[in-house]
Amino acid sequence: MSGPTPSQTIGPFPHEGWRWAFDGGEGALLLDGRVLDGDGQPVGDAVVEAWPSGAERTHFLRVPTDEQGAFRLAFASRPAPGEPLAHLVVFARGLLRHQFTAVFLADDAGLASSPLLAQVPVARRATLLALAEVEGRYRWDLHLQGPQETVFFDPA
Repeated sequence: MSGPTPSQTIGPFPHEGWRWAFDGGEGALLLDGRVLDGDGQPVGDAVVEAWPSGAERTHFLRVPTDEQGAFRLAFASRPAPGEPLAHLVVFARGLLRHQFTAVFLADDAGLASSPLLAQVPVARRATLLALAEVEGRYRWDLHLQGPQETVFFDPA
């Protein structure tokens, strides 16, 4: 039996091919962010897929980035203390492997007891934290490379 089929880049038109599958979610907790390349430039044709923690775990959200690399995801509730808001997969032109990461709410009192966050070096944990802007609205940017590179996990 052969091994798993290798990943490939998503090509130049993922927004068109996946249009039927875009769902940014519903709820009062909003996560706004951008996908940025190694030079800090927006990636305007990426797709962000989020698997919410907790009660929302039965479905996933998938949104495209706009020309400025921006995306918005909406969640029905906060995660349990120490749990990520969501596990995410990033698809983008030029990525040979999809990138897997997680996002936590920076104001979560349970961060110190998070088993997943404990696996990340202290100096890099900030790349996984969404900062509160106003009540119910958070900001988190995904950096694919560079000095502010988001922590990505190996799914294997």
